[in-house]
Amino acid sequence: MRPEPAWIDDNNYMNMAYYHVMFDRTLDEALDLVGLDEDYYREGPSTIFVAEAHLSYRREVLADMPVRVTLQLIDYDVKRMHLALEMRHAQEGWLAATAEVMLLHILHEGRKVGPFPPEILEAIAVMKSAHAALPRPDHIGRVITIPNTGRAGKVGRHQTPRF
Repeated sequence: MRPEPAWIDDNNYMNMAYYHVMFDRTLDEALDLVGLDEDYYREGPSTIFVAEAHLSYRREVLADMPVRVTLQLIDYDVKRMHLALEMRHAQEGWLAATAEVMLLHILHEGRKVGPFPPEILEAIAVMKSAHAALPRPDHIGRVITIPNTGRAGKVGRHQTPRF
């Protein structure tokens, strides 16, 4: 993928909102593979909601820069999927951004969390099996916090924060 021209801000970088768009497009493609596609959402009894998402920006994506986004199923149960995504420069391979996402299977009736249908659950199990040999990404489970600097968590005017 490449950033669309409208996604580029005045600094010639992709605006932060569009990292989400690229991750979302990749998520849509992956969910299509397990049967969670437009027809399922439109004609079926349920849909998918993102319950939580954590994005980490590692390096700027410039105008017209080619990127590749990958997705890994970390875990799942009858109602949820835990996924990790990575955005890398498509040719040089450096990491631009990461995402961790928790999806919920939502029943249209009552708008509450409910179990995946058996055929979808089977397809998710196949995906999990295919991803089982992949290493667990190091960005999974991170918490947003200010590092302890020894001064009640505050960074002084002339101190450089550690990321």
